Amino acid sequence: MITYRLEEDKNRAAAYDEGKEAGECVYSKDGNVWTIVHTGVDPAYGGQGIAGKLLELVVNAAKAEKVRIDPVCSYAAHAFEKREDWKNLRV
Repeated sequence: MITYRLEEDKNRAAAYDEGKEAGECVYSKDGNVWTIVHTGVDPAYGGQGIAGKLLELVVNAAKAEKVRIDPVCSYAAHAFEKREDWKNLRV
């Protein structure tokens, strides 16, 4: 079973399968802007929606912190184009 964690000390959200890392969504912080720099999933876990769940975890944390997001990584940028409810979070 995949578990998800926001690891604020590492500026990322991570997915684990019984302790094995299955994916991550990494961001950097600069004042009131979080820049999403990388979203990746181990190919063995592809097609399970893991990247989307990781990105959503980061976005929800950013909302709670009242910061804006700069989705630099291609996955995040594409997701932000599709999600109308996230447009107001974008830098």
